Amino acid sequence: MTDIKSLTLTELQKEMEDLGEKKYRAKQLYGWMHEKLVDDFDQMTNLPKELIAKLKETCELVRLVPVKVQVSKQDGTAKFLFQLSDGNVIESVLMRYHHGNSVCISSQVGCRMGCRFCASTLGGLTRGLTASEMLDQIYQIQKWSKERVHNVVVMGTGEPLDNYEALLRFLTLLTDEGGLHISQRNITVSTCGIVPKIKELAEEKLQITLALSLHAPTQEKRKSLMPIAGKYDLSEVMEACRYYFNKTGRRITFEYSLVGGVNDTREDAASLIRLLKPLNCHVNLIPVNPIKEREYVESNHEAVINFKKSLEKSGINATIRRELGRDINGACGQLRKSYMDREEER
Repeated sequence: MTDIKSLTLTELQKEMEDLGEKKYRAKQLYGWMHEKLVDDFDQMTNLPKELIAKLKETCELVRLVPVKVQVSKQDGTAKFLFQLSDGNVIESVLMRYHHGNSVCISSQVGCRMGCRFCASTLGGLTRGLTASEMLDQIYQIQKWSKERVHNVVVMGTGEPLDNYEALLRFLTLLTDEGGLHISQRNITVSTCGIVPKIKELAEEKLQITLALSLHAPTQEKRKSLMPIAGKYDLSEVMEACRYYFNKTGRRITFEYSLVGGVNDTREDAASLIRLLKPLNCHVNLIPVNPIKEREYVESNHEAVINFKKSLEKSGINATIRRELGRDINGACGQLRKSYMDREEER
């Protein structure tokens, strides 16, 4: 079965020709899937019945099924647990800001990166998502909310650069003028630091924002938090970030989860300043969401504020991420993990 929602318009035109159809049918079909967000062949009213019959026989039209939707009473953030066609579940988040709606999507079922403070990694990696499965998270959320999605963050469960080809295909479809046509500048892709893939992505010269999960200012401390640091030294990661900036002109965002007593001290701030001072960058400080499987606790409010002030005094732009959806397990992997734990108990 052909996953037609993952095909570009050019590929879809060839698919139509292979089915003995006119090329223009591809544009109609593409519009139904990516602009009107229809996920049922029978609702594509300008396609002939004979074509619909062929499509049902030869093609898969990916549709994610919402298993659970939780809406925060505090800030309206909505968290979605979606079931895939193979029974696996993934999660996505809709965050409402004054500048528009942002959706944070998953790129894999589970994750093999093993970051110590993240719930997404606890069950390991099951598989990467297809481009259509990444897209349909956004499509289903837009249909549920009846509101336009303005910004997309690939920062949910999974390491996007560990699913590289599907990620590139997803970005192509998401930004295509025949679909949602979201600007590349409104897309952020997060990575924990797979150096060769950062450089490969730089060669694409996309105008997306690259967000590096840094989380520690030194190689030794980063290695204790993130197993990937055992493969790629911090100096290599920083060199790859400079390479990305030089190739694209896009300012790097550094994600820094503040863990109480681990990476939130004055000394840590001073080390981070030394590391980032030469770069055109932005630091996103994230008070860590505690999970019961790990001993880490979030930094207290005073430590977070002091850390931010230290960076700003040194001329480094920094913000503290708003803690959205705290009352609905808003952090990566928490909803999926609690769902899977309940399923295992049955």
